[in-house]
Amino acid sequence: MLVSMGEMLRKAHKEHYAVANFDIWNSEMLFGVMNAVEKTESPVILAFGSGFTANTDIYYYAKMMVERAKKSDMPVAVHWDHGKNMEVISYALDCGFNSIMIDASGEEFEENVRITKEVVDKCKMLGVPVEAELGHIGPETKYEDLLSQYKYTDPDMAAEFVERTGVDILATAIGNAHGVYTSEPQINLDILKKVSEKVEVPLVLHGASGISDDIVKKSIDMGVAKINIHTDLCLAAMDVINNNDKPYLKLQQEVTAAIEKRAEEKIKLFGSNGKGRNPFQPASENASV
Repeated sequence: MLVSMGEMLRKAHKEHYAVANFDIWNSEMLFGVMNAVEKTESPVILAFGSGFTANTDIYYYAKMMVERAKKSDMPVAVHWDHGKNMEVISYALDCGFNSIMIDASGEEFEENVRITKEVVDKCKMLGVPVEAELGHIGPETKYEDLLSQYKYTDPDMAAEFVERTGVDILATAIGNAHGVYTSEPQINLDILKKVSEKVEVPLVLHGASGISDDIVKKSIDMGVAKINIHTDLCLAAMDVINNNDKPYLKLQQEVTAAIEKRAEEKIKLFGSNGKGRNPFQPASENASV
């Protein structure tokens, strides 16, 4: 069933587990993830972002995601990841996404507040929850170079940011990064703990592929209720592709199975398995248009 990500994450936050946000862009990913979701009886967030538009026409793929969500007995939100401006956000809403991330984290604080509040005001009228980021994780690059100019989330500014924008979910920058880590992730849990003490909204950990299970579990204990996974799904697919000489038809099936296996592992690590059995309120139609 298609449900509100806001309700989904408030429940996870209260009960101390996290919901997997799987960034996906093809049929193998969609069906692999949903097979894992239904096998584990877990809520899930299916996400898509601008970085995938060269591979997939979002207008059609969004409809596929939404219809697959509606057909499932499990709670599913369909989320636009890292939207940079109102034009992109508006198009995502038109395509059927029922939750939004506005990412103005590369801007100065006041501009981030202004842009985020503009999106929140628009989305609240539609019943669509909004995620935003404070601090700045940045693009995929060599991890050591990223850390040299990393902008960590400021806990005191986080409280002001949430209050002034009215954002529903807050993404943190605590040493996490997008893509493959080229050295051991340096995750600052002290910052995460302080942020969680300052704000009441659920927190998000982006770039969780490659972060140790122990750190992931500790982050959930500190208020993280949404964890983003993309690279791990790609690596699972590439392991099959690089060690396979089967016809493409069979190869696609094996890729889907590998993604299902990896998604199931993440769901169990995050503690959301079995949490989809409790009733959720389906999203209203006007919250997904």
